[in-house]
Amino acid sequence: MADIVKKTEDIKGSSIDTKDAKDVAAKDVKEKETSSSVTHEHEKKKQAFVTRTIWTIVMIAFFFTCLLSGHLALISVVFLLQTLTFKEIISLTAEPARDKKLPFNKLLNWYFLFATIYYLDSESFFNFFQESIYDNKILSLLAIHHKIISYTSYIAGFIFFVATLQKGYYKFQFAQLCMTHTTLILVVFQSHLIIDNILNGLIWFFLPVGLVIVNDIFAYLCGITFGRTQLIAISPKKTVEGFVGAWVCTGLFALLFAFFLSKSSYLICPATNLTTNIFNYPRCDPNPVFISQIYQLPANLVEIFHLETISLKPIYIHALNFATFASLIAPFGGFFASGLKRAFGIKDFGDTIPGHGGITDRLDCQFFMGSFSYLYIQTFVSISHVNIGNLLQLAIMNLSIPQVVQLVKSLLKYLNNSGVVDDNKLTKIFEILDVTIENA
Repeated sequence: MADIVKKTEDIKGSSIDTKDAKDVAAKDVKEKETSSSVTHEHEKKKQAFVTRTIWTIVMIAFFFTCLLSGHLALISVVFLLQTLTFKEIISLTAEPARDKKLPFNKLLNWYFLFATIYYLDSESFFNFFQESIYDNKILSLLAIHHKIISYTSYIAGFIFFVATLQKGYYKFQFAQLCMTHTTLILVVFQSHLIIDNILNGLIWFFLPVGLVIVNDIFAYLCGITFGRTQLIAISPKKTVEGFVGAWVCTGLFALLFAFFLSKSSYLICPATNLTTNIFNYPRCDPNPVFISQIYQLPANLVEIFHLETISLKPIYIHALNFATFASLIAPFGGFFASGLKRAFGIKDFGDTIPGHGGITDRLDCQFFMGSFSYLYIQTFVSISHVNIGNLLQLAIMNLSIPQVVQLVKSLLKYLNNSGVVDDNKLTKIFEILDVTIENA
C-alpha cells in the first residue's frame, strides 16, 4: 500500500514537473517572440527613419535645383504639385463613384481643374509672351477674350454636371461637386497665388516655403524633447511645447534667411521674363524693404539701449511676421488635412514619396502659407509698377483701331520731342499709318 502511495506521489510529482517544464518552455517561447517582435519593430522604425531621411535630402536637393533653374522651372513644379495634390484628394472619392457606376464623375473633376487653371494662370503668361501672342490671331483672341472664354468653359462643365445627374445618386453627386470645388479653392487657387509670389521675386517663394519646412522640423524636435501637453485632439502627437518651441526657432531662422537672401539680386528682383536662371538674370532697383532705413526708437528703449535711432532693413520685420504665421497659423492646414484623413479612415494621402506619404501630406501647410504670403506682399510690400505687357493688353482690349493708331502717333511725337525720331521719319510714319487706316 505504501508503495502504491509512493508511486502515485511520484507520478503526481512527475506530472507537476512536466507541467512546470511546459510552462517554462511556453514562457521562454513567449519571451523570445516578444523580443523578436520588439527587435523587428525597432528595425522597422530604423528603416523608416533612414528612408525618410534619404528622401528628405532628395527633396531638398530637388528644391534648390528648381530654385537655381529659374522662374519657369519653379512655376512648372507648382503646376505639377497642384495637379498631383488634386489627384490625391479627389481619389478619396473615386472608388465610391466607380462602385455607383458614375462614369463621368472623374472626367468632370479633371475638366473643372483645367478650366480653373486656365482662368487663373493664363493671363500671367499672356503678359510675358505678348509679342508672340499678339502676332497670332488665335492666341490674340484667346488673350483678349480670356474672361468670357473662362466663364463659358465653367458654365459648360456646370451644364454637363446637371445633365449627368442620375436618379438615386443625387446626394452623392452633389457631395462630389462640393468636394471638387473645395479642393479647387484650397489647392488650385492658392497655387495660383504662389505662382504670383514667384513672379514678384524668388525670395517671396523661398522665404515662406523655407519657414514652413523649418517650423515642421523644429516642431518635431521640440516636441520629442520637451513635449508634455497635447495641443489638439485631431493630432495627438502635437504638443504645446513643440508648437511654441518651433515658433521661437522659426523666428531665428527667419532673420537668418532675410539676412542672406536679401543680398541676392537673383532672388529679390521681380521676373521680367521666364527664361532667367542663376547664370542669367537681370539687375533691378531693389524694393525699399531690402534697403536699410533709420527708425526712431521709443523713449523707454532709448533709456535701456542708449540709442535714439537704429538702422534696419524692413525685410527683417516682414520675415518675423512670416515666421509667426508659419508657426501659429499655417500648421492648422496640416490639422485640417489630418481631420480629412481621419474622416476617410486613411493614414496618408498616398505613397508618392517613400517615408513621407503623398504629396498632400507634405504640402498641406504650404498652400495656406502661400496665400497669406501673397496677400501680405500685396498689402505691405508691393510697390506700384507698370510693365509693357499690362499696357499692351490694356490698349488692345480697350481701344479701337483708330484709337490705337492715335496712341502710336502720340508715342512717336514724344520720341520726336526727345530727339529719338527726326521730323522726316515722323512724317513718313504718319503718312504710312494714315494710308493704312484708309485702306483698312
